[in-house]
Amino acid sequence: MTANGAREVVDVMSKAQWDTLLKDDPPTVAFFWADWHEPSKPQGQMDSVFTHLAALHPSLRFLRVEAEAVPEVSVLFGISVVPSFVFFQKGKVTDKQEGAHPAELAKKIQSLSAAAAALSTRTGNSDAVLVAANATTVKETASGSTGGLNHRLKALITQAPVVLFMKGSSSNPRCGFSRSMVELLKTEKIAFASFDILQDEEVRQGLKEYSDWNTYPQLYVNGELVGGLDIVKEMVVEGASGRLKEALGIKELPESDAASPADDVNPLETRLKALINAAPVMLFMKGDPAAPKCGFSNQMVSILKKTGVAFQSFDILQDEEVRQGLKKISQWPTYPQLYVKGELVGGLDIVKEMEEGGELDSALKG
Repeated sequence: MTANGAREVVDVMSKAQWDTLLKDDPPTVAFFWADWHEPSKPQGQMDSVFTHLAALHPSLRFLRVEAEAVPEVSVLFGISVVPSFVFFQKGKVTDKQEGAHPAELAKKIQSLSAAAAALSTRTGNSDAVLVAANATTVKETASGSTGGLNHRLKALITQAPVVLFMKGSSSNPRCGFSRSMVELLKTEKIAFASFDILQDEEVRQGLKEYSDWNTYPQLYVNGELVGGLDIVKEMVVEGASGRLKEALGIKELPESDAASPADDVNPLETRLKALINAAPVMLFMKGDPAAPKCGFSNQMVSILKKTGVAFQSFDILQDEEVRQGLKKISQWPTYPQLYVKGELVGGLDIVKEMEEGGELDSALKG
């Protein structure tokens, strides 16, 4: 503990350290994060929230686990999304939360603290006072009413004539569908603003309800939803995109920003493109389907096998040149990576989301 009695967050560096820590009695909250996810990495939004909550609840123990660095722990609790939070009492899991939801996290931690206080015979009334104080904190942390969120969403979708809600940024898309939408808009010389829904879970979930459209990317023109990638692609095929641009007064991008012919590829790029297109469904993973070497790769293989769609794989642990090179050309920093007909679909979080949304089978079949 710190000098003022607050409990410090403990970074778990190995499975052995985890096993030792979980042998003790204190109720525990474990925070699983990844270096590629800005809100959850050290000093990010969710890391700051977690550290703040640790200071408010000295009766609990707070652990921080880099999911991909300690895969033996991640796979124990089915971690496929970051951030994820797992709650323990007496070494047993009592609850789990996936995603960046500060208010929900605060409430769950408050409940765990209250349960710990009820079981304790040593803390007297101090925990009751602490729980009451934390209840106020939860109210202050909550994002506000539905009306307030809708007002914010309306402001976001009207911030520019054309606004794209996507995974990642226009310069660094974080899923294949978002990348395809960006390339399409640039090819059509349409100027647009973008919003990274991976950085704001409230907007990510709220916009689905606001627009009655359950997937991303989402494209808005003059505050009105046009649709997702499939809709925009259809408009291009039908030759309607130019007419739409003209009718709505959409400004064109300067020539320097529009999509340009690809530069001459080097031998590594040629090899990577050949690997990506080696099969209709291609998985780049750690290990192979018979013996995955990380929890995320193991879960990806399980999901793909459930679909019954044939796929081939490449073990990036066996080829460092491919491992590093593919990150650059895909602009996707982690593994596994799934490709369908040469196009990046994404990593485990994207594929799991598609599975839950009933979109995966059709996407795999192209």
